[in-house]
Amino acid sequence: MSILINRTTRVITQGITGKTGQFHTRMCRDYADGKQCFVAGVNPKKAGEDFEGIPIFASVKAAREATGATVSVIYVPPAGAAAAIWEAVEADLDLAVCITEGIPVRDMLEVRNRMKRANCRTLLLGPNCPGLITPEEIKIGIMPGHIHRKGRIGVVSRSGTLTYEAVGQVSDLGLGQSSAVGIGGDPINGLKHLDVLKLFNDDPETDAVIMIGEIGGPDEVNAARWAKDHMKKPIVGFIAGVTAPAGKRMGHAGALISGGDDTAQAKLDILEACGIRTTKNPSEMAKLLRKVM
Repeated sequence: MSILINRTTRVITQGITGKTGQFHTRMCRDYADGKQCFVAGVNPKKAGEDFEGIPIFASVKAAREATGATVSVIYVPPAGAAAAIWEAVEADLDLAVCITEGIPVRDMLEVRNRMKRANCRTLLLGPNCPGLITPEEIKIGIMPGHIHRKGRIGVVSRSGTLTYEAVGQVSDLGLGQSSAVGIGGDPINGLKHLDVLKLFNDDPETDAVIMIGEIGGPDEVNAARWAKDHMKKPIVGFIAGVTAPAGKRMGHAGALISGGDDTAQAKLDILEACGIRTTKNPSEMAKLLRKVM
């Protein structure tokens, strides 16, 4: 079982002819059932060509109509990435996964507001995220596939590298993952911790969740308060940035303490108050999870 994607998902790569798009499309295609999952690429100037057998189309809409794809992954450079997201929305895809880092905040604000006004059904993961994976079926993004194992633990994280750390620990303990989702660290993004927790809560083959957050923003607190009353499965949490100084951006564009509940300690306190066990040691995430299961 999985959330959002599985081996029957058909994927379009936006930016397939760029160096990054080529490399990661190849890596994803070579993972598990990827050969049947990655069915199209988009580049208006190279329509009719192909990338190692994957046909290239002039638009996302044309690619969807020709292949039946329902998901896109975006490796378009920052200046054009917001427009690429909107193109996926206009093509009425189920999910757009934007890997691109460094998209101007103003561009993301505009595309998010357009999505709200249009009341679109397309879900957005990212930007500035590693993507998502259903182990031993399909991966969409830049995560190292070899550390993942099929299992029953869900992982959701703002940090790409901490996603991999949690996944590696879970795999080493023999538990494995149902799905792992990196939501990205930008201040304006798509799916939040709360959205992914709801999906894991409804997934009959996810038994527990590791939730990883950072300083800045209310997302982890919102998710914890929802989980207190609604989550039927145990969660363990880790918040990066305990020693981060206020007013200084740390790593991700959204990792900026502005005061109140967005410090790491404040978030940890709220998570604990909501019944979520937490650790300040990232090497202990999976061990703590095993204790609460």
